Amino acid sequence: MVKPFPKSKQLYNKRSKVTQKQKGNISTNVREQVFERSNGICERCNSQRATQMAHIVGRKQIDHITNEKDLLHVCVPCHRWLDETPEGIKHKRRLADEQNQQ
Repeated sequence: MVKPFPKSKQLYNKRSKVTQKQKGNISTNVREQVFERSNGICERCNSQRATQMAHIVGRKQIDHITNEKDLLHVCVPCHRWLDETPEGIKHKRRLADEQNQQ
C-alpha cells in the first residue's frame, strides 16, 4: 500500500476541533474567577463553605469552552441537590435560561 504522504508529513494526533471533554474542563483562571465571585461561600445556600464547581449546563451538553458564567461554586449537599433532584435540575435550567437571555 502506497501512502500519499511520507510518515513525517502525516498528521497523527492533531485535532483541529476541541473535544467535548475539553469544553467541560475548568481552567485555573476560570476557577479563580468563580472563587473570587463566591468568596468561598456556597452560591446556593449562602451558609456553608463552597468546595465544588457545579456546571449549570452539563459537560456533555455544553457547546463552548467553560467560562465563569457556566459554573456555580457550591457545597457538597447543594451540588448533590442540583444534580440529583428534579427541583435542582429545574433550578439549573432556569439559571441557564437566564444566562442565555443576557
